[in-house]
Amino acid sequence: MHFPEFFDAAPRITVRDPLARFLGAAEDGVIDYTYGDAVRLAGHSCPTVAGAYLMTRAALRALYPEALPERGGIRVELRDEQLAGVTGVVANVASLVTGATHDTGFKGIGGHFDRRGLLFFGAGIPGQIRFTRVDTGASVTVFARLDRVPSDPRIVSLLPRCLGGSATADEAALFRSLWQDRVRTLLVEHAEDPETIVVQR
Repeated sequence: MHFPEFFDAAPRITVRDPLARFLGAAEDGVIDYTYGDAVRLAGHSCPTVAGAYLMTRAALRALYPEALPERGGIRVELRDEQLAGVTGVVANVASLVTGATHDTGFKGIGGHFDRRGLLFFGAGIPGQIRFTRVDTGASVTVFARLDRVPSDPRIVSLLPRCLGGSATADEAALFRSLWQDRVRTLLVEHAEDPETIVVQR
């Protein structure tokens, strides 16, 4: 699999997973997640996937300023209902990194490491997602202002031609390049931009 080169320039998210440590899956339970991991999960790269990845990263950095985030110890609540728009995609990316699931996750071992009951939809929150530390109750709400990274206007005409099969090979290549360039701009140039990835305590 050959991802675009800019995937390597996207920030990584490092967490500590007590379950991975307990079972010897990762040394000291430390796991690195990359944007490529989110793409493997979603099956595609788009601003929504990138935004979800960056929102999760920003929230965890705010909640754990002095330590690695604890995977499996974070409650995730999404404002929108499960089947609304791209909510499922955003939830899947957040779940990948945090381990939080609704009712389909790991049931635990001897009362430990249960990952269920940590993911919720339709929450009455002001932002797009709220992340809460289970151990301290500290929480932050985040949302992505993807409009601050607009798409190239040529995409509007290229998209239907690519979907309809009437685009030339050059047009299809241009569409893919323009589409991923917006993702690159978001991940590489706006990952630290508080006006794009907004965190509210």
